[in-house]
Amino acid sequence: MRPKERRESGQRDLLQARLDQILDMNHALVKLAWSIDWRFLEERLGEVYDDDPGRPPLPTRLMAGLAILKSMHNLSDESLCERWLENPYYQLFCGEEFFQHRLPFDRSSMTRWRRRMGEERLMALLQESLAAATRAGAAKPPDFRAVIVDTTVQEKAITFPTDAKLMHRARERLVRLARKHAVPLRQSYARVGKIALIKHQRYAHAKQFKRANRQLKRLRTILGAVTRDITRKLAGRPELMQVFGLPLSLARRVRDQRQRERGRKVYSLHAPEVECIGKGKAHKPYEFGVKVSVATTLERSRGGQFVAHVKALPGNPYDGHTLETVVPAIEETIGVTLAKIVADAGYRGHNAPKDKMFKVHVAGYKRGLTKAVKRALRRRAAVEPVIGHLKQDHRMGRNFLAHSEGDANNAVLAAVGYNFSLLLNWLRLLWAFFRAMLETLTAPQPRSRSA
Repeated sequence: MRPKERRESGQRDLLQARLDQILDMNHALVKLAWSIDWRFLEERLGEVYDDDPGRPPLPTRLMAGLAILKSMHNLSDESLCERWLENPYYQLFCGEEFFQHRLPFDRSSMTRWRRRMGEERLMALLQESLAAATRAGAAKPPDFRAVIVDTTVQEKAITFPTDAKLMHRARERLVRLARKHAVPLRQSYARVGKIALIKHQRYAHAKQFKRANRQLKRLRTILGAVTRDITRKLAGRPELMQVFGLPLSLARRVRDQRQRERGRKVYSLHAPEVECIGKGKAHKPYEFGVKVSVATTLERSRGGQFVAHVKALPGNPYDGHTLETVVPAIEETIGVTLAKIVADAGYRGHNAPKDKMFKVHVAGYKRGLTKAVKRALRRRAAVEPVIGHLKQDHRMGRNFLAHSEGDANNAVLAAVGYNFSLLLNWLRLLWAFFRAMLETLTAPQPRSRSA
């Protein structure tokens, strides 16, 4: 069933005052709500619903507004619920006419809404942020014809993976699952497994690696014993094979993988999609998460350095091989044909589309460069502070959303929050400028003294 969208009714209540009567209508968040085309979002995001009977979902403006506020102010779902209930400007931004004393949604509603929308639908929020910036004068359409493309790592909310911790955790998960479904085990190894893990960590800290490896071998033996015991017990209970299928598969992969072997490895049991990515940083040689492509405008717009496109790239592809899919996606998002693409030296040997092959300028080349290209290459580093803001202020630094879909959704929402925060600052400065001009014009002129 389609959501029942909210419209301005204009109705009044004897016992309640309307929000537009008690709030400052010149507040930046109110002006931001007016600058957003909510009808466009309702059409794009409402395509996932059908006309079948049932309970109507929550209004699109409410859920889209919550997603924007969450990523714009770097809030968790729980903190957003608390602030929404206390902040009337948040409620007005989400389409409420009267102050609400109870939440009209549940915290889990945002999780289900994000999963239902997916990356493709959430890109409509990014498109609307760029369109609103253009309408408000913070950016111009020609600003998006030249972009800077770079990649970063969106880390997952996992602990630093070690073989000992992974094997110990895999055994604990299997034992807990067996106890839940009444599968009797010969031994749980709860006490000896914990002791072996503690000894391994102490020996490794003291650089006594031979002793640490003996405890690691002990943990691997324990995990194998529990895995084989459960497999034997499930032979007579085929109805549990589907329940134990994934945990047993992950436990076998953790047990069989070696540190120096190549190939896909498991770095987290609750997030097996996590990848190990090395970006050459001295302070952080390896990062565990997913690679993300970020594209920003080459020249700074009046409102700031807006993010034109963002996309999660599972599989840890080579940076240069991502342009084949990223460049068409950028043009589809911004609706403008790219005339110039600037990238760092990691994009050498790129596979950009043939019509864009000579429009990609990679840092490091010296010959045959015009002054305009040299100037553009000097602007390449402008994407780095944008990535820093995305990670530090808009929840890309540590992703708490589950699965690969959560990686893609979190990257898009981080860019949405960043763009709307720039637009919010632009509207705040614009109103301050207009108010100062108005005060200057209405101020009484001093009388000139007669001679």
